[in-house]
Amino acid sequence: MPTSLSGRDFLKLLDFTTPEIKYLLKLSRQFKNLKLTGTPHRYLEGKNIVLLFQKTSTRTRCSFEVGAMDLGMGVTYLDPGSSQIGTKESIEDTARVLERFYDGIEFRGFAQADVEALADNASVPVWNGLTTEWHPTQMLADILTVQEEFGEDVSGRTLVFMGDCKNNVARSLMVVCAKLGMNFVACGPEDCMPAADVIDACAPIFEEMGGTCKLTTDVTEGVTGADVVYTDVWVSMGEPDEVWGPRIAELTPYRVTSEVMALAKPEAIFLHCLPSFHDTNTAIGAQKAEQFGITEMEVTDEVFEGRQSRVFEEAENRMHTIKAVMYATLS
Repeated sequence: MPTSLSGRDFLKLLDFTTPEIKYLLKLSRQFKNLKLTGTPHRYLEGKNIVLLFQKTSTRTRCSFEVGAMDLGMGVTYLDPGSSQIGTKESIEDTARVLERFYDGIEFRGFAQADVEALADNASVPVWNGLTTEWHPTQMLADILTVQEEFGEDVSGRTLVFMGDCKNNVARSLMVVCAKLGMNFVACGPEDCMPAADVIDACAPIFEEMGGTCKLTTDVTEGVTGADVVYTDVWVSMGEPDEVWGPRIAELTPYRVTSEVMALAKPEAIFLHCLPSFHDTNTAIGAQKAEQFGITEMEVTDEVFEGRQSRVFEEAENRMHTIKAVMYATLS
């Protein structure tokens, strides 16, 4: 029976089977080919979507907006100050209003409970553009990038996440690796390891699909033989400013350097969901360099700009994969 995700919400990858995830990746490759060949694909002409952003973003907003317009849809963007959600109007009431105007709702914010509440109260598909707990659209872009490097079958490949392994990206990477039979390694400080809920949820999936999961504080043990080395910023949007000092001290040993990449396979690639503090060419980067004497944080500029980096291919793939999610759930 052909895969159908029509009418489904897209909240976290634990909700999807391996065949469904592979279907979305295949659809993403098809949409990328249509985009790169200039082939029109306004398959959702006449539909409209709304983007609810509590947390601002470059890639997520642009991916949804361009993807929706390529598919022929209208788009409304509501930034943190442009709606009453959570302040003068409940999430539940917001969902019941928006479902009457729009065919799909995207949410990017803090609590997973908020996007779940939107989905529970809206009769149209709801898509998670990021929450504190999960980042499912990013995962599809990441795996599409890995497939483009190593082939469609990524089972048996090893992905290492370096740094704060308890964040939403690392949690989501563990899930997608489990679902696709990949080996996942969390490499960071002991108190930055993934929480028990995601480990327990993924353990039987790893066993079923043939992948492995390793948690280690040792960089050499973690990275040796890796196919993919992945990292993320050390302080996420919305965290208090006072965490910067302790986080820098704790995570500097897990910075991705050329020496770290040399531990991986020669053909290994480097991924980062962006934005990245690989230099001081941002206001925050310059500020933290002056404050803490650090000019490169989670990754060195040499690696970020080097031959193994695929960060901008990965960023582009956000658009193609998000387009696939919208089409699959709205068609």
